[in-house]
Amino acid sequence: MSKATKAARAVIAAGFLVAAHVGAQQATTQEMRSLDEQVQEIKSDVLEIAADLGRLEERLLYPSGTQLAVFVSIEEGQRFRLDSIRLDIDGQPATHYIYSFKELEALQNNGVQRLHTGNVATGEHEIDVTVAGRTPGGDDFTHTERFRFDKGVEPKLLGIRLAGPRSIELVEW
Repeated sequence: MSKATKAARAVIAAGFLVAAHVGAQQATTQEMRSLDEQVQEIKSDVLEIAADLGRLEERLLYPSGTQLAVFVSIEEGQRFRLDSIRLDIDGQPATHYIYSFKELEALQNNGVQRLHTGNVATGEHEIDVTVAGRTPGGDDFTHTERFRFDKGVEPKLLGIRLAGPRSIELVEW
């Protein structure tokens, strides 16, 4: 066998090895893509299950017959800085929330926040709302309002509308 024939065979064998290696790399890449797609599907399924569990937990913890949900919004055009809100129901602390800049910005752009979800018995109740913040002029303020509401058999939805630094309104939704 001549040197040229041996060299040609060596080149052909090297070509087969390179082709096999490239084919194996393509197969590995396809397998990795398939595995990546499976992982993404599993993540999506897990997130969906977590959302379902959250809804189920809420239904179990807050049955519709005793459920009270309180939302907060800022009237359009108001530019005071809201630092925190405290909610007391029937003299008992229900929630206290401190706002970040992004949350305040969302409220000032017609956003609504669910501030509290809880259970109350049917009948008459009192709710105290205390807001703290800073006026557009730079003065600190704290303001408290007391409201009465009746809880029937159905879930109760209340809205706290902040119409200014010292103006709190309670509305039923």
